[in-house]
Amino acid sequence: MGANNVTHATLTHPNLAQVLWPATATNRILRAVLLVVAGSALLTVSARIQVPFWPVPMTMQTAAVLLIGATLGWRMAGATVFAYLAQGAAGLPVFAAGGGLAYLAGPTGGFLVGFLAAAVVVGWLAERGWDRTMPAALSAMLIGNAVIFTLGIGYLATLIGFSSAIAAGLLPFLLGEALKIGLVAALMPFAWQIAGRRSIS
Repeated sequence: MGANNVTHATLTHPNLAQVLWPATATNRILRAVLLVVAGSALLTVSARIQVPFWPVPMTMQTAAVLLIGATLGWRMAGATVFAYLAQGAAGLPVFAAGGGLAYLAGPTGGFLVGFLAAAVVVGWLAERGWDRTMPAALSAMLIGNAVIFTLGIGYLATLIGFSSAIAAGLLPFLLGEALKIGLVAALMPFAWQIAGRRSIS
């Protein structure tokens, strides 16, 4: 058992949210609720932000997903994105063009599910230290983005065919996604420099 504890402690690092706002016995529930609310609000706002970009306008939603995963860790990030999807499924207009179960079943449904998977994956990687340096953070963001587009394109292909899904759901967004990945990957090590690096020993 001792060896297992050492291995777990060696591999696991605190996420940025834990360093900036540590959980205690008295604030744990309120902290969790506020982080989930803030994260889902960020996703809602990011879905509505459109930056003029070629060849199609760029939204900031995938960047928000990656940032939430890296900042909150896999458990809290997963809960945050799940809460966001639940709000949309209930009919709240939190998605880019509305909400409801029909929206989730539409062409962007795979990408929305991909948000949840990517937040968990990036959060898990961040808790292994992949958010501390630019090369590692860039790798984590690339993996997270790949998860989003694999699920998104995979589902879209069932509706319109694989070639059309690639042409409509991937190729127009490559430049914008590269920019967002670079932005979030650069932001995380900078945030750690400000917060101070603290690891679980």
